[in-house]
Amino acid sequence: MKKLVSIGIVLLSASFSVAASEDLVKYESHYSVKETADRFESIAKNKGLTLFSRIDHQKNARGVGLELRPTEVIIFGNPKVGTLLMQCSQDVAIDLPQKVLVSEDADNKVWLSYNNPSYLMKRHEIKGCDEVINKVSGILSKLSKAAVAK
Repeated sequence: MKKLVSIGIVLLSASFSVAASEDLVKYESHYSVKETADRFESIAKNKGLTLFSRIDHQKNARGVGLELRPTEVIIFGNPKVGTLLMQCSQDVAIDLPQKVLVSEDADNKVWLSYNNPSYLMKRHEIKGCDEVINKVSGILSKLSKAAVAK
């Protein structure tokens, strides 16, 4: 049974293509930009998060006669959690509410990306808020994985 569970965990982790750098976390999606963004928005709403805005950069580019691969940004958050971060370092407000970028790269791969909360912690010298940062990291990861999973 242990081997079966271990194999399941390996297969589940292999189904997500994740690229993480110090400042950005990226998940490859199995869906189009629009469908990935729709999925993320729906999941975030169902989790009780506030959706502030959704920006279709490709549509805006077309509006001024320019071309851009599909690119959308969803701005969302939870004021209870965001306020706790701002109480630790008010400068973090420049990066709040949270944002996810859903975009198509030159190879037609779709990615869902967001700022790594650890990067925000370093950028704004946030001290004493590890629990909140960990909560934000966990929520972003769960939402993102759910949005891109088959």
